[in-house]
Amino acid sequence: MLFALLWWVIIGLIAGWAAGRIMGAGGYGTGMEIVLGMTGAVVGGFLLRLLGLYSGGGLIPSLVTAILGAVVLIWVSRKLKKV
Repeated sequence: MLFALLWWVIIGLIAGWAAGRIMGAGGYGTGMEIVLGMTGAVVGGFLLRLLGLYSGGGLIPSLVTAILGAVVLIWVSRKLKKV
């Protein structure tokens, strides 16, 4: 259980950091990058399932899914700020 939580935090941190760099945003800080990446993992998984795609699990597919979701979250937040 503790290992799974630690895994989520590590994936979240890496995904949040990578999404911030992809979207050209400044650093959000460690805590916010973890939250962004963890939330991105959920959003990315949901979006991939809507498209009929499934990640097989493991480090790389989990990371790609989390980064995809985090990029979408950053994009949506930017669009909402403009409104």
